[in-house]
Amino acid sequence: MKLSAELRAFEGRLGHQFARPMLLSQAVTHASMSSANRDDNQRLEFLGDRVLGLVMAEALLALDTGATEGQLAPRFNALVRKETCADVARDIDIGAVLRLGRSEMLSGGRRKQALLGDAIEAVIAAVYLDGGFEAAKALVLRLWGDRITSVEQDARDAKTALQEWAQARGLLPPDYVTVKRTGPDHAPVFTIAAELTTGEKAEATAGSKRNAEQMAAQALLAKLESDT
Repeated sequence: MKLSAELRAFEGRLGHQFARPMLLSQAVTHASMSSANRDDNQRLEFLGDRVLGLVMAEALLALDTGATEGQLAPRFNALVRKETCADVARDIDIGAVLRLGRSEMLSGGRRKQALLGDAIEAVIAAVYLDGGFEAAKALVLRLWGDRITSVEQDARDAKTALQEWAQARGLLPPDYVTVKRTGPDHAPVFTIAAELTTGEKAEATAGSKRNAEQMAAQALLAKLESDT
């Protein structure tokens, strides 16, 4: 099959030319667009998640030969979580080439974190099937780039770190309060406050509650550390 001009341009952004273009076409086809003659990317996403995990595990082991499993695990989780995958997908504008059904398109599917994260994993699988593990590894290392070397030495999520900070001081776990929600249903924006029983708090705004909570926890941690 011949790829559209958009997918040929996307090939260029990936840095991989497909011997089997059908794999790339499938990788960017969401379930809402599948049919009897067109496979969606769910099976590829399943495979790509495993390929990504292997590449990242190998990269982290090579990067820090003295790290323990307890140190490596949170770094690994930070690199393969859906938010990170979605950020990588945005870097190469995968949303522009996603094939979506009408309802998914109208609901802002090209910007949805879950769809973007699944799509980049499907693309990784497509490259793996087309060019083998070394091609997929090269793709992942190139796309993730500095994220791998700059992942925090202790990559526990901010909510966990804040809870541990509170517990170490005999405090109850922090509360997360929705201060405000704005925007349409398909693209909501949340403002969340992270609060301790001692009165300290910080707010953050993001496109999902989870991200807003993480950002608020990080902001509160930074505030607490600057006060000590």
